Amino acid sequence: MEEDLKFEGISPMGEELLRAFRLFRKADWRQKPVAGYKPSEIMALICIGNKADSISCGMQVSELSRLLRVTSPTVTQLIKGMENDGLVERNMDQSDRRAVRVTLTDKGAAIMEQSLAVFKTSFEGLVDYLGEEDSRKLTELLGRVFSYFQERVFEPAEPEHKGDAE
Repeated sequence: MEEDLKFEGISPMGEELLRAFRLFRKADWRQKPVAGYKPSEIMALICIGNKADSISCGMQVSELSRLLRVTSPTVTQLIKGMENDGLVERNMDQSDRRAVRVTLTDKGAAIMEQSLAVFKTSFEGLVDYLGEEDSRKLTELLGRVFSYFQERVFEPAEPEHKGDAE
């Protein structure tokens, strides 16, 4: 049972935090597809659809890559699959023939709208459940947790003494 799981050498509070994080992993909430599409596809649709001029001229792969925080080759593969599914179209940029612009198809726009409705229902429901004050606290704490892991765990700090590394 989860409650009986002990982590040697971790403080009781550290164990509580670890258990709380494991609950999210166990729920697998982030990986549930919307309308049968992967989270990466849904986020790409939202990024493309939210760009003010994407309806008319689309979004460059490099810009989508930056917004999704993945490499351009990764986005290119993602876009190929989405194009095969009829969610997006790729067109040559009229002002720069070397560049490709991606636009939503009607199907892609409909899936994006459906996904946004699911997100809205989920997160507005969470705000209603927690209340405004606790929602603000949670937002602040999650931001701090992200910063902690980015700065101290996933990207180790430089040696404290520059002379030690030489």
